[in-house]
Amino acid sequence: MASASGIQIPALTLLLLLFPEIIHGWGVDGHLTVCQIAQARLSDAAAAAVKELLPSSADNDLSSLCSWADRVKFHYRWSSELHFINTPDVCNYNYNRDCKDESGEKGRCVSGAITNYTNQLLTYGKSAADSPYNLTEALLFLSHFMGDIHQPLHVGFASDKGGNTIDVHWYRTKTVLHHVWDDNIIETSVKQFYESNVEDFVDAIKQNITGDWSNQVLEWETCTNNKIVCPDVYASESITAACDWAYKNVTEGSVLEDDYFLTRLPVVNLRLAEGGVRLAATLNRIF
Repeated sequence: MASASGIQIPALTLLLLLFPEIIHGWGVDGHLTVCQIAQARLSDAAAAAVKELLPSSADNDLSSLCSWADRVKFHYRWSSELHFINTPDVCNYNYNRDCKDESGEKGRCVSGAITNYTNQLLTYGKSAADSPYNLTEALLFLSHFMGDIHQPLHVGFASDKGGNTIDVHWYRTKTVLHHVWDDNIIETSVKQFYESNVEDFVDAIKQNITGDWSNQVLEWETCTNNKIVCPDVYASESITAACDWAYKNVTEGSVLEDDYFLTRLPVVNLRLAEGGVRLAATLNRIF
């Protein structure tokens, strides 16, 4: 679907041509990481469905389009508020209280969007050409939003817009706290530890998933009550991480350097891993 109401939208390839520039979400590298982790864990049926739904220009690489939802926010203006959740400056999340847009419309948040696009993809193979949904876009939105909901400051405080109004310095560079978590921590890690090779960064997280974190993976994948996806669980984890790690000891004008970077990097790596594993598990259940 191309809109919140489910109306069919213009061709995806046209939008890719119209909007070549990427507006950062997790950050390009973060979304790429989540989608590469996920695609490597797909079942045969899910892999076949993803290949069919991706445009041919993607060359069966889901990660190449995982930032697409950021590119089109200013064309699909209705989608902008689907990338995040604002809590009333409390360290917990409640769907009925928090999942709404500025007008108060319920379900208009990243958790509601994940449920919506999951439900759309469940029509795959059932409604053929007369489907009311654009399932390619549903796949790309779901893949992106599963990344967003695992970024702690995408479930942040309303008063600072998830850290977007907190000015800080990342080492010598002036930025905002939200951008530190979207981009700077990952970029600094890739540069310092992986010789600026993002693929090596992704491979290291994959190795942790099958190694140090292997005893946690089943818990990450599992949804209660046989649900296909559990976005409220992921949102609750993120606001907890935001309070425990992202916001902690940060004030306006803070200079964030090695101590912040080295203590927060494990949290970023874990959330990327959980996002990738859960995206794969969700697609496997859908297809």
